[in-house]
Amino acid sequence: MPEGLPFKLSDYLELVDWTGRAIREDKRGFFAESLPPILNRLNISGKQWQQLTQQFEKQFRCFAGQRSSFEKVRDYFQLSRTPPNLLAA
Repeated sequence: MPEGLPFKLSDYLELVDWTGRAIREDKRGFFAESLPPILNRLNISGKQWQQLTQQFEKQFRCFAGQRSSFEKVRDYFQLSRTPPNLLAA
């Protein structure tokens, strides 16, 4: 896998924009007719993405990223072991 995220910056920005429009207190549960292509490529539904973005800390409580980065995080925060509840890519 290439270093970094496996999608283009423009796709990521489109996803951020879509997420910002989808998660609104006055539009709870609203999903645009067409999802950003990045969600299709990642095989994530709009509902799954919205739940993940709104409940990320509740579900994982810790760090997310490539497993190889966890040791760096552990050392930076001077932890005695790698934190549990990791989302590894």
